[in-house]
Amino acid sequence: MPRPATIIGFGALSVDDIYYVDAPLQAGKGRVVRRASAFGGNVATALVAAARLGAEASFIGWLDEDSDDPVVAALKKEGVRTNDAPRAAGCRPVRSTITVGSDGDRFIAFDDDVRLGTAPDLPDSVLASAGALLIDGYATRSPEAVLRARSLGLPVIADMEWSEGEATDLLLKACDHLVLPFGFASLYTGEDRPRDVLHALWSDRRSAVVLTDGPNGAYILGADRRPRHLPPHSVSVVDTTGAGDCFHGAYAVALVRGYGIGDCVKFAAAAAALSVAGRGGREALPTSRAVDALLEANGAPEFQAL
Repeated sequence: MPRPATIIGFGALSVDDIYYVDAPLQAGKGRVVRRASAFGGNVATALVAAARLGAEASFIGWLDEDSDDPVVAALKKEGVRTNDAPRAAGCRPVRSTITVGSDGDRFIAFDDDVRLGTAPDLPDSVLASAGALLIDGYATRSPEAVLRARSLGLPVIADMEWSEGEATDLLLKACDHLVLPFGFASLYTGEDRPRDVLHALWSDRRSAVVLTDGPNGAYILGADRRPRHLPPHSVSVVDTTGAGDCFHGAYAVALVRGYGIGDCVKFAAAAAALSVAGRGGREALPTSRAVDALLEANGAPEFQAL
């Protein structure tokens, strides 16, 4: 049965300076062929992806109190609500410098010495009226909001890319939908094989453990305890910036629509595959119609036993 439609989230909100170079990053150096500036951030881009896919999306992290703030304006322009976000003077976005190689791979350097998380007195009504909560690694700044969300029965979709020790351990234990990059999950668990990583992260409190692995596809473990692999879509890659964020936003959309876990992963993987066709984190975020068309195309990948 579909959950309430609104997807809420707090976490990274950034301004990205992007440099495109004419060589793979492994080459060590290359000539800059294009420069761009764009808005990004894990949760912010995931919410924009959700809005592009037709869902109601709301950013509930700290924002500047200036109503003309360009970061806020960009969210609103993309259809992301900010009505329930706490405000304070001087709330700056994360600043990121992104280098994109000729093969679409990228390296991100960031300055995150800014106010992140959400208000400690965020009303329960905001959490209770939502269908899913998206968080990233910066949720360690506001763990109480995540724990309250779970106590209210709200599905929490966690996108973690690094560990801050016990604070991260607490959040990973609490979240029922772990949707993690394989590289981080492997380091966190100390396991090398996807099957072993999935089982190491599983608990009876989980609804799903999903590992995203770029050109290798995705891996999934659900309540049936049968690990599976979803091969990647065959697409031309221009820029992988924001692909993981798109995956998380699309996963949340499918979840609140009442899809089963397997179909959530299929929908998210197709959306992420389409997102790499354009430059920047938000330029090529797809519509639901485009995702459905890719899923219905001949040769769309199917799950395989792992």
